[in-house]
Order: sequence, then structure tokens, then C-alpha cells
Amino acid sequence: MNTDYYTIAHEKLQKLRDKEDICILGIESSCDDTAIGIIRGNKVLANQISSQIFIHQQFGGVVPEIASRNHVQNIDIVLKKALEEANISLNEIDCIAVTYGAGLQGSLLVGVAFAKALAFSLEIPLIPINHIRGHICANFIDHPELSFPFLCLLASGGHTEILKVNSYSNMEILGQTRDDAAGEAFDKVARILGFNYPGGPEIEKYAKLGSPNIEFSIPLKNEDTLDFSYSGLKTNIINYVHNYTQKNQEYNKYDVAASFQKIAVDMLVNNAIKAAKDYGFNAISIAGGVAANTLLRERIQEEGSKNNITVYIPTKVLCTDNGLMIAKAAHIAIKEGIDNATLNLDVKSNLD
Repeated sequence: MNTDYYTIAHEKLQKLRDKEDICILGIESSCDDTAIGIIRGNKVLANQISSQIFIHQQFGGVVPEIASRNHVQNIDIVLKKALEEANISLNEIDCIAVTYGAGLQGSLLVGVAFAKALAFSLEIPLIPINHIRGHICANFIDHPELSFPFLCLLASGGHTEILKVNSYSNMEILGQTRDDAAGEAFDKVARILGFNYPGGPEIEKYAKLGSPNIEFSIPLKNEDTLDFSYSGLKTNIINYVHNYTQKNQEYNKYDVAASFQKIAVDMLVNNAIKAAKDYGFNAISIAGGVAANTLLRERIQEEGSKNNITVYIPTKVLCTDNGLMIAKAAHIAIKEGIDNATLNLDVKSNLD
């Protein structure tokens, strides 16, 4: 650790806590998107994302080694584009925020190493950000009126939870998946049906061509719980498809997609509304990649309206991985009193 850097960065961080228009550069590289966002206070200056979807589609999922190599190739280019979009220089950045977990080890290492180099060269604070907390904080970008505490339905490839969000560093799990996450289930069902990766957008696209007329079993239907379960639903669909294919019979994959999507979304919406009622909240936010699903966005707005519950939904680009959510999370964390990281910051791929 460079003692001089730490002293300078720590002093600058103390001053930032009283500054309203902090200029923060956020770096996100936890999976297959190289993303950099820049904010100044509540204003978005830049949002640049380099996607690797088309590279990984041929493999049916993200290949970690390929993802990390592409991050190395892309990250400097993405930074230059972000600075151009924001029309600022690096010297105008007050601090660097970076995802240090959870995610793919190699991908995280690229972002963290890049962030440490930038922070050290500019002698500004380095703020470590939890990827999932970043997704939740994305709500504040489109909805600055949102305030703690609030309820959040988090639905992504690795997480499905209902959270009481008391602050950036204090979040209580009220309900969670007992097996597969919602996004994971979308990917697996898409693979079963022969759709491309990533599964979420594919299921949504092809569900529009079908009808939700297949009565698959609904997990935890008769339980009084805020938990989720997607493994049984996924297995139900696997058995349905195999039953037809083994008999060389045709089935309508679009109806399967539509039926799966309806059940998967209904579970998310019903539990979110139930949580708001049970815990006395008149507002819900949603976050994570699955929050980009159009049916989910429509259904939770409908049910929220019926129950006099306000629903906060980020724009779709803020639901997927992006640097803006990391920058905004750092803004909130700084105001909350987080200390800046040293140059010894390391990645934590399995960060809770």
C-alpha cells in the first residue's frame, strides 16, 4: 500500500461527504459487459457498455476466460468513450467506484486492477462496490425521490430476493429463492427450448408468439411464504418437452415459453405485493436483469395500482449490468460514511 496515496485519498474522501455534485466514475466488469458510467451528483453524464453477448452465444453461455480477455481489450476504449460522452477530462473525476464482487474472478480482476491504477494515478479515492447492491441503487438514478427504507424485488441470474433496504450497507432479506434464481431459470428453460443465450430476452421474444395455456405446476402455491422456487418449474418443463420428443411428437415451444414466463413472473409479482402488505410499505422497487422483462414491469405496475402501491422501475438499460449503478452506489455509500479502499483491494467472486 502506498501511504502517501492513502493519506491524500482519505482526506479527499472526507471532503466529498459534504459535496453535493460529486463526480464519480463507475466501473463494472463482473461478467461479460465492460461498462463505465459517470455521474455528477444526480446527473448522468455518460453510460458506455461494451457487450460480449454475440461472442458467447456460440457457446450457449459465458466462457470466463474469453470474457476476461475481452474486458482487457475493451476497458480502455470504453473509458475513452465515456469521457467523450461526458465531455470531461479524468482530472475532473472526484473518485473511482468499482465492482469487486460478486462475479467471475477473471472479469472482476480486470475492472479492479484498472480502477486501482486510475485511482492511484489521479490520487483520488477508490470505492469498492457490491454488484448486487449496485443493482438496487440503480433505482435512485431514475427516481431520486426514493428514500430509505424501501422494499426491493431483486431478480437476476444469480439472485432472487425480496429485501428491506434500510441503507446501502444494511439490507434485510425477507424472502429468497430456495433453489434456482429467476434469471437462471429463464436461461435453463431457453436452452431446453433451443433458444439462444441469454435466455431472458429470448423467452420474452418467443412468448409473444405463443399463449400461456399450459398448466405447469406452481411452486410453493399453498405455502404462506415470501420465498421463491424455480427448480420444480424448470423440471416440470424439461419433463414436458422430453415426453413429446421421446414420442417424436410436435409441441408448441412458444406456448411453453409463454406459460413458463407467466408463472415465473406471477411468483415475483405476487410475493412482492404480499411483502409490501405484510410489512406495511406503500412502495416497491425492482432491480436486476430480470427486471428488464416487459411482462414483469407491466404486471407489477398493474398489481401495484390495484393495491395503492407505488412501483419504482429503472429504465431497462439500468436493469442490466452498467457502470452508472456502480457510480450511484458509491455516491450513496460516500454520504453514508464508507471509508475508501486501499490499493490492496481484492476481488471476491462469491461476495454475498
